[in-house]
Amino acid sequence: MPPIYPLIQPMPQNLVIVESPAKAKTIEGYLGKDFKVLSSYGHVMDLSKNQLSVDIENGFEPQYEIAPDKNKLVTELRKAARDADMVWLASDEDREGEAISYHLFKALGLKKEKTKRIVFHEITKDAILKAIENPRDIDLNLVAAQQARRVLDRLVGYELSPLLWKKVKPSLSAGRVQSVAVRLIVEREEEIKQFQTNSFYKVTAQFTATTSDGQTHTLNAELPERFEAEAEAVAFLNQLIGASYHIADVEKKPSKKSPAPPFTTSTLQQEASRKLGFSVANTMRVAQSLYESGKITYMRTDSVNLSDLALNMAAKVIAENYGKEYVKTRKYATKTKGAQEAHEAIRPTYMQNQSISGTAEEKRLYDLIWKRTVASQMADAKLERTVITIDISTSDKHFAATGEVVLFDGFLKLYLESSEDDGQESEAGILPPLKKGQLLDAQQITATQRFTRQPARYNEASLVKKLEELGIGRPSTYAPTISTIQKREYVKKEDRPGEKRPYRQYILQGSKIKEKNLSEMVGQEKGKLVPTDIGILVNRFLMEYFESIIDYQFTANVEKEFDEIAMGRKKWNKMIGDFYKPFHKNISDTTTNAGKFSGERLLGVDPASGKNVYVKVGRFGPMIQIGDTDSDEKPRFAGMRKDQSMETITLEEALKLFEFPRLLGDFENKEVVVSVGRFGPYVRHDGQFYSLAKTDDPASVGIDRAIELIEEKRNKKAEAVIKSFTEDPELRILNGRFGPYITYKGKNFKIPKGTDPAGLSLEACRGIIADPENTPKKRFIKKKS
Repeated sequence: MPPIYPLIQPMPQNLVIVESPAKAKTIEGYLGKDFKVLSSYGHVMDLSKNQLSVDIENGFEPQYEIAPDKNKLVTELRKAARDADMVWLASDEDREGEAISYHLFKALGLKKEKTKRIVFHEITKDAILKAIENPRDIDLNLVAAQQARRVLDRLVGYELSPLLWKKVKPSLSAGRVQSVAVRLIVEREEEIKQFQTNSFYKVTAQFTATTSDGQTHTLNAELPERFEAEAEAVAFLNQLIGASYHIADVEKKPSKKSPAPPFTTSTLQQEASRKLGFSVANTMRVAQSLYESGKITYMRTDSVNLSDLALNMAAKVIAENYGKEYVKTRKYATKTKGAQEAHEAIRPTYMQNQSISGTAEEKRLYDLIWKRTVASQMADAKLERTVITIDISTSDKHFAATGEVVLFDGFLKLYLESSEDDGQESEAGILPPLKKGQLLDAQQITATQRFTRQPARYNEASLVKKLEELGIGRPSTYAPTISTIQKREYVKKEDRPGEKRPYRQYILQGSKIKEKNLSEMVGQEKGKLVPTDIGILVNRFLMEYFESIIDYQFTANVEKEFDEIAMGRKKWNKMIGDFYKPFHKNISDTTTNAGKFSGERLLGVDPASGKNVYVKVGRFGPMIQIGDTDSDEKPRFAGMRKDQSMETITLEEALKLFEFPRLLGDFENKEVVVSVGRFGPYVRHDGQFYSLAKTDDPASVGIDRAIELIEEKRNKKAEAVIKSFTEDPELRILNGRFGPYITYKGKNFKIPKGTDPAGLSLEACRGIIADPENTPKKRFIKKKS
């Protein structure tokens, strides 16, 4: 009997190319059998990683090439494009997406008459079909704007980074927007160091009053003035002994609160950080997943605009769930320059879906977006604010009590925007029904020592807010900028436990003043961005020699120029030319004239040798040097620990670093040594290295703790091995971060789904390795951020 072959399906007439496979799957379901949807997995062309790839002599033309890891994919897409009657380029609707479509057009050798560009800001059936009905050409102005950003950043990085290698430290790199972000963080740290904390005294009072119904109520009030000196506060309390108090005025004022507009990229990043504790990068990752699965609109936008369809959907949902009195349709105007009102704010694609299926993170972020969007179309909250002024018989000062009553909750029923200062001050409560002229009884009056607060360090959310305020960067750049400055170790994210601070309190009860000495925890911080020594040094170098490059106004103006290019009002290569000539001259002058920039600082003199002790940046990072470089005797060096700073290290702490390596004892007949290296303190035993935990002090760690660290690492390594083979020791089955896999001769291979890794034989493993469909597992996949 002849073999039975499946029927050969005719190639669909239309090929749609999107950026991600998740999006492709969703869209293909909407378009039907006449459309095949494939993914480009982000950019298929880019500048070479190994050379400048910008033709400076010929109008700064970029020399794009197909990314090496995309060759096979491009071949497949080319074949699919040749077999299709029409190719629809459906990458994202921003500048980055336009460039992806342009590069696909070039890389696939497409013809204009057989190519259409479509855009949509939500992945719904209606939006996709509408896009198909309304195609357009590739917008070369948007491509030029993206190209200008790419070329400018390449020129800055390619010329500035080698200069940093020569003058500061090898392997450093500099980016245009990233350097400005680092400058903000360094300058904030400097502000904190320069800040002088001052104390003052705040006076509060607790009164009781009886109302006409015979009930006794408590009234909390505060003196609006502050006393700078302790003596002044105590003198005021003494003045109040025997005083009487009465209500001088009761003032009621109506007020209202209005909802915040729907989310843009930056406000979503900020609010997700404050309310959900998400990092900026994680917010974008989860939002991308929600967009690609058709649950929200496009997540890279600086517009607060909502379509008429969205406004109508929101009004219907609000009326059905809360009542018609809660509906107030609002059209928000975008203040950000260069924002495109054709885009929408980030919103649910279907407003009636209050919840979704998905991961826990997707559900939480969607809930936040849904509430913010719906609340933006709800009525104002109506409030009544009451201020009671209390006169003092023995003083011309007065106390004030404030309260607030919600008369109609409006949008507050659903959502209230948070802020960086949440939790700093308690909200005003409801005041008892008191009348003008009514006498009050003072239960106690308290003068409490308070302190001025230093400027807050940036976290990811507040840094995004600051960058947006300064006009630096755009929705697509915030997350990669913040990730890059941390990866380059110019900035680190830190938690600080805080410390105890003593303060005084004086309490007047009756005719006696009692003094209390109390303490409080201050300075606790979580997820704050702090500059590293290298970050501080690089910033100083750039401020001294390239101040214009990291000038806030200059960087904001560059963004405006990109916007002008996107609107067709400016030629991109002229803009680059105007920048490059003075910049390149500055590079040449600095290369010739600037000396080594190590941040060297004299700490003092080593008592043992009488030689100078310096802190500086060397080839491998911050270090201590005993002795002068130009002396006959070679200086001694010691690397600093990760938890030490060049700015604050003392002579005593520096000298302790020369006590390493320190012999702890023997284990398994081999020496155990603790030392401090380039990447921090570690234990060395039998040629193996074991990092100390953050809580371990290398100066005091003992042999018992060292053995514990050695055995911990050994156990962890043993648990990672699912199976090994004596016949072929290089082949092992390991348990990895993303599940079991096979490793062989430096390459990793996926194990087919449904296969028990522990049950695999040597031959079965070799079969998986030999299978051409099972390409080596890639550890790093470059995606569009």
